[in-house]
Amino acid sequence: MKTAYELAMERLSQQTPTPKLTPQQKTALSELEAKYKAKLAEREIFLGEQRDKALAGGDYAAVEQFDRQLASERQVIRAELEEKKEAVRKGE
Repeated sequence: MKTAYELAMERLSQQTPTPKLTPQQKTALSELEAKYKAKLAEREIFLGEQRDKALAGGDYAAVEQFDRQLASERQVIRAELEEKKEAVRKGE
């Protein structure tokens, strides 16, 4: 006997089947992941250094600004990555 969860998952998969990705799409997705991971790391390093300098100088307002800027840039980079990944999945 199947659980309610298993039945719900079956119905869901029938309504919206999972699309199969081609090898080219898989490669493109992994390349995007690597590119945006590097982009995010670059911004984290740069802003982290700026934050550390401000912290060493006692400029706590600048530290907060760098923290907010880093959070904002993380969000923008992740959103951009998801948009590009979705375009690859759709075959654009």
